[in-house]
Amino acid sequence: MRRKHSTRFGTQRRKRGLLLPLLILLAVIGGIVWFFFSETENPDARLSVKSKYLGTDSTLAIDVIDNKSGVKSVELKAIQGDSEQVIYNKEYPRTGYHNPVGPKKHSVRFQVDSKKLGFNEGPVTLQLTVLDFSLNGWFQGNKTVVTKDLIIDTEAPKIQVLHVENYISPGLSGIAVFKVSDLESTSGVQLNDNFFKAYPVTKNSKDIFIAYFALPYNAVNIREMSITTTDLAGNTTRVPFATSFKAVRKQKDTINIPESFLNLKIPEFQQYYPTMKGSNLDRYIYINNTIRKQNSQKIKEICTSSVSDRLWTGVFLRMHGTDKANFADYRSYVYEEQVVDHQVHLGIDIASVKHDNVTAANTGRVKWADYLGIYGYMIILDHGQGIYSLYSHLSQINVRPGDTIQKGMLIGLTGSTGMAGGDHLHFSMLINGIFVNPREWWDNNWVQNNIEGPLRKLRLIPPKAEKQQAP
Repeated sequence: MRRKHSTRFGTQRRKRGLLLPLLILLAVIGGIVWFFFSETENPDARLSVKSKYLGTDSTLAIDVIDNKSGVKSVELKAIQGDSEQVIYNKEYPRTGYHNPVGPKKHSVRFQVDSKKLGFNEGPVTLQLTVLDFSLNGWFQGNKTVVTKDLIIDTEAPKIQVLHVENYISPGLSGIAVFKVSDLESTSGVQLNDNFFKAYPVTKNSKDIFIAYFALPYNAVNIREMSITTTDLAGNTTRVPFATSFKAVRKQKDTINIPESFLNLKIPEFQQYYPTMKGSNLDRYIYINNTIRKQNSQKIKEICTSSVSDRLWTGVFLRMHGTDKANFADYRSYVYEEQVVDHQVHLGIDIASVKHDNVTAANTGRVKWADYLGIYGYMIILDHGQGIYSLYSHLSQINVRPGDTIQKGMLIGLTGSTGMAGGDHLHFSMLINGIFVNPREWWDNNWVQNNIEGPLRKLRLIPPKAEKQQAP
């Protein structure tokens, strides 16, 4: 009997001896697992909304980063009172056994139509919940919650059309005048592929807007023409309007390029564009094409953020001198009796005497005063509400960006910088970056009939002063 008892006791002692190392081993394994998979860093989560409103076409953006265990799940809810609606949900499977076991980043952008949520107009809360793959929080993972309080607004602003242009031709301008019900909305005219922003006509007419618009010189038709307004919630109203399209006849011109011109001009451009290679003709074609396109893009960028107030008054001034080239001349460039290039001239060249005075065509603010490729030394004035004037090939610049220049003030001297064969002024007018024919802006009858007249009829500007008769 003693022997049996001793054997049983020894067996139990051996079991206890095995149990302890097993527990230690499990503890070590658990510690290792815990060490590698129980990090405590919460995911970095951001919820971006363009405004405080949620409309019928609002853009939401979710950006999540978790560099430790990786993103496990992303859920976005809309909450109003006791009602909840899941707007977005994404769950990732575990991809391995070594961190990170989920993606380090998750980014998504999507549109939301708040009408489909079934909520009422008014306050709503967006709640973004993000979990990672950590074992922290009793195996639930680290959690980040982001909330945003918004306002559901699905009612689009109203437009009342007061005046629109009756007809328009390529390279010419027009105006639209209208009222909008939401003063915080962004309004303007959509004409084919271009949007022309509207501005309050005056500081005293805050709900009445004017949009200057133009057809590019090469437009062949009108595919879309409407007054549009979009509020902060993304709700948009479009009111189409009809305007007669009048085609224009193309004007053609031939420009001869002698070797002497290339020898004179290529060195000037080489210092600004040192990577040009090849013969003088190769470099000229590069300038006339690639650099011309770069310059056009730069000018469009300059002419996209206009002063909201109207700075100009009356007809625009024309420099004295002789016209040497017209707007929208389709040019063929000839070198050694061979046509080597085709371009369109988007301004009017005026020649007088060498280094003649160049004055501001109207009151405006200097947006650019520097060298720019084919235009040479150039000045661009912002006259407010999307209207700009451009002066190029100058030999001297007398103003700086930010200066406010009065109508008729000296701003520079004529010259032959850039792609100019002789001393002259290249003058252009632009509407929101679209080149237009300056002749209509030089024409007092056009300004009075197409802009001032309609505004006076709407009593938005004072009536024209009548000339007093001599006693």
